[in-house]
Amino acid sequence: MIRLAKRITQTSPKSFGMFEKASRMAATGADLIHLEVGMPSADTPDHIKQATIAALLRGDVHYSDMQGQPALRAALAEKLTTRNNIAVTPDDVLVTNGLTHASYAAFMALLDPGDEVILLEPFYPQHAGKIELAGAKVVLAPLDAAANFALDPARIAPHITKRTRMIVLINPVNPTGRVYTEAELSGLAALAIKHDLVVVSDEVYEEITFDRNRHISIASLPGMKARTITMFAFTKSYAMDGWRLGYLAADAALMPGLLKITANDVTHVNSFIQAGALAAITGPASVLEGLVRDDLRKRDFMVQRLNQMPGVRCPYPEGTIYAFPDIRGTGLPSQTLADMILEQEAVVVEAGSFYGATGEGHLRICFGSQSDERIAEAMDRLSRFFGRL
Repeated sequence: MIRLAKRITQTSPKSFGMFEKASRMAATGADLIHLEVGMPSADTPDHIKQATIAALLRGDVHYSDMQGQPALRAALAEKLTTRNNIAVTPDDVLVTNGLTHASYAAFMALLDPGDEVILLEPFYPQHAGKIELAGAKVVLAPLDAAANFALDPARIAPHITKRTRMIVLINPVNPTGRVYTEAELSGLAALAIKHDLVVVSDEVYEEITFDRNRHISIASLPGMKARTITMFAFTKSYAMDGWRLGYLAADAALMPGLLKITANDVTHVNSFIQAGALAAITGPASVLEGLVRDDLRKRDFMVQRLNQMPGVRCPYPEGTIYAFPDIRGTGLPSQTLADMILEQEAVVVEAGSFYGATGEGHLRICFGSQSDERIAEAMDRLSRFFGRL
């Protein structure tokens, strides 16, 4: 019998949460409304598609630069410098197959077996699996729901040990919808500098912020650029989730190590779709602004409807495409509620407990994944459900 490697057998099983349960129910022909997956409902803007088609037709189909095409890295470096306030050159940029690939490269390049990595809870489960594949240990630092899941160094510091190597940050935050303030980020930066920690920062929702909340890259703060790997993707901002296209920014000294991972697992990102990424970054800002306006409209509608339902209290998310309603008023565990909602109303939402014990008492509901009409139908179904409770 063929034996699997220990990195597989000793890694926690991968769970896709409610998506797996919904997939089984879909076989029955149920009219499911998926609000559990962070998939944009919008189509990729046409100028991005056309740039990609043009690259394909002109023969941009061969091996390319392993770090990413120079023109794209130059545009990304300009964007990072002017919009994220991270002063980088094209040599500091690595194009990846989505942010998932960027995080995998970061964890594999920087972590040794026995290292500890702090995840802020509620946490994004995909990061945990890759940390374990690298042989490191996940350590959870629970944030305080009563304090709006504030990024509080006093709740993180007790989890730092001599084995701690890294803190993983998500900003804006999946699943809570928080956009961290400069004061919050400065507190985390001080902690990282004091203990000589690396920060791996997932900023996939950087463009999707509301109500004058402002996204700040932690690498832009004093003393943080050299110790931060900042990760981005075209997935949410430009409705390019199926393209699997992202990038990271890191000190040029780290690039040979990162490339050792990416060159061995994918060689380089698909050549001609990088032309689409270049069109996205250099294209009209109005396209991105329109997509964010759609998300804002859907957010407002969903939160207003949720707050009319018995036992539900939902703050307005400051960013991302997720509402994180508090359902403790129902007296039921979040997983129980998510299962009941799926079975009784064919609406798929994620249990807050999927993101760790601190997420208990909440549901994560995506307002960016469906049309206005389907969101309205989902809210009608949820209203019936909570009304029956």
